[in-house]
Amino acid sequence: MKIEVWSDYVCPFCYIGKRELENALEKTGFKDQVEVEFKSYQLSPDSPATSEQSIYEELAEKYGISLEQAKVQTEGVKARAQGVGLAYDFDRMKPANTFKAHRLTKYAESVGKGAEISERLMRAYFIETQEIGLTDTLVDLAEEVGLDRQAVEDVLNDDTFATDVLTDIQKASQIGVRGVPFFVINDKYAISGAQPGEVFENAVRQVAEEDGLRPSLKMMGQEGSEICTDGKCEL
Repeated sequence: MKIEVWSDYVCPFCYIGKRELENALEKTGFKDQVEVEFKSYQLSPDSPATSEQSIYEELAEKYGISLEQAKVQTEGVKARAQGVGLAYDFDRMKPANTFKAHRLTKYAESVGKGAEISERLMRAYFIETQEIGLTDTLVDLAEEVGLDRQAVEDVLNDDTFATDVLTDIQKASQIGVRGVPFFVINDKYAISGAQPGEVFENAVRQVAEEDGLRPSLKMMGQEGSEICTDGKCEL
């Protein structure tokens, strides 16, 4: 089973949706039989790499509301995030441009580290409030997940993987994506938004049944206790 996920690193519901999907794959037992591929999407392509604005100021300006109203809006999102184990820090979060972060992800995918960098970038932005629009920040985060520092610097200092990012964004438009997160399963089914875990669980089970997949066995008792293997018994 393949699940493509269009998301942006400054979208609070994208991190929540990612967790809901991961939890669903774990609960249903299909985690090891599903390929999850993250696709690029930009909510605010014209945003600067970094900003002195707070998230509250950005929301107030964007929606024509007061700072207090903006703070109230984030409370529900914060509570939803806490429900899946994510401690968002809107008080210190700042707007950022994510194009470089998406290019970094494309590079990471090319060397087998796509999942690791996607998780690290989201945690860095929403929980640690790091400035992921800055090259120095991205290089440090990439190094943390095992990517070569110099190689990442070379990628970010030119336009490498820019075409890949733009291709994802164009495909999103072609298939009717109007907001993120957006999940496409086996090029057949779509889930829009950070739906409750039950929605993902039901979708995964349905597609798995169609594909003839069986969930992985769940171990009970103490793993590896009192067994014999290759003519040797553990006593």
